[in-house]
Amino acid sequence: MEFVRRPGRRAHLLICRPPPVRVSNYPLAQKGRSGHYERAWAVLALLKRGCVMRAFPNFTFTAFVGFVLGLPLAPAVAQMSTSGSMAKAEAPSKADKTLIASAMSAAPPGIAAQATIVVADADGKMRTLRAGTNGFTCMPDSPATPGPDPMCMDKNAMEWANAWMGHKTPPSSKVGFMYMLAGGTDASNTDPYATKPTASNHWIKTGPHVMVVGADPSFYDSYPKGADPDTRAPYVMWAGTPYQHLMAPVK
Repeated sequence: MEFVRRPGRRAHLLICRPPPVRVSNYPLAQKGRSGHYERAWAVLALLKRGCVMRAFPNFTFTAFVGFVLGLPLAPAVAQMSTSGSMAKAEAPSKADKTLIASAMSAAPPGIAAQATIVVADADGKMRTLRAGTNGFTCMPDSPATPGPDPMCMDKNAMEWANAWMGHKTPPSSKVGFMYMLAGGTDASNTDPYATKPTASNHWIKTGPHVMVVGADPSFYDSYPKGADPDTRAPYVMWAGTPYQHLMAPVK
C-alpha cells in the first residue's frame, strides 16, 4: 500500500493485490543508492504493476513525498487539505458585509464584535451571517421599515422577540436586554403589529435607545404607560399587552 498523486488531482491510496514489493530486489538498491531512492524506485514499480487506486482526499502531495522519501510526517501533515469539516468558512459577500455592519451598529463595539449576526431572508427564514461567542444576536436594519432599526439582543430578549414575531406568548420572568443604538423606526405605541400610522394607533418616533423586555408586570408600573409618551425619557411601549417593554433613550 502506497500513496500517489496524479497530475492535477488529489492524493490517492494505492492498494496492491500481489505480494509486497521488496525494495532490495530493484537495481537502485543493489547499486547501494540511498534509502530515499530505493523507496522512490519501489513506488514506480508499484505504479507499473497496475495497483488499485483509491481517493484519499486529505493526504496532500507534500505528505506523500515525505512518506516516500522517509521525511518526518509532521511538516507534511501540517499542510493537509482543509476539506470537509476542516474547510475554512467562505468570506462574506459585499452585500453580507453591509448587513453585518448595519447589525453591529445597534450595539456598543465591545458587544457587537463578538455577537452572532443573523438576517431574515425573503422567505422569512433566519440566515446566520457570522457566528458569535458572547450570547448576543444582532440583526441589520429592515428595508421594509421607514427608519433605521438594527437591533442586538441577549438570549432572553431573542426568545421574547421570536415570541412577538410569531404572535406567541413570551416566556415569563425571563428578563432580556436589547440595544437599538442606531435608533428605532417609527412605530405604534399601542399596537404591536401596526404597519402604518392611523388616527388611533398613536404613532411615535424614538431615537437611539435600549430596551428591557420580559420583566414582571410590576416592573413596568414604575414607568409612564401613556399612549403618547415623552420619548426623551424612559417609557413603556405596548403597555397592557404580552409584549410590553421598557424603552430607555440614550441620547
